Amino acid sequence: MLTGFKYVYLVAFFALLAGFFHPLITNTSFYGVVIGVLILFVGLAGGVLLYKSATSENRRGIFLGGGFTLMTISLYYIFQITGRI
Repeated sequence: MLTGFKYVYLVAFFALLAGFFHPLITNTSFYGVVIGVLILFVGLAGGVLLYKSATSENRRGIFLGGGFTLMTISLYYIFQITGRI
C-alpha cells in the first residue's frame, strides 16, 4: 500500500509541476500537461539510474551512461517544448 501511495504522490506532484491548472483556467486540452509529466518521469528515471551508478559495483558504467542519456533526452524535450530548439 505504501509503495502505491509513493507513485500516486509522484504523479500528482509532476502533474502540478507540469501546470495542471492552466488547462482548467484557459479551457484548453491537457495534452501539454501529459507530455510534461512524461518528460519529468524520463528525467526522474535518469536520476534514479545516476543514483544506482553511485551505489552499484558491477554495472556502474551502464547506469552512468543510461542516466546521463535519459536526463539529456529530458532536457532536449524541455527545450523543444519551450521553443528554444
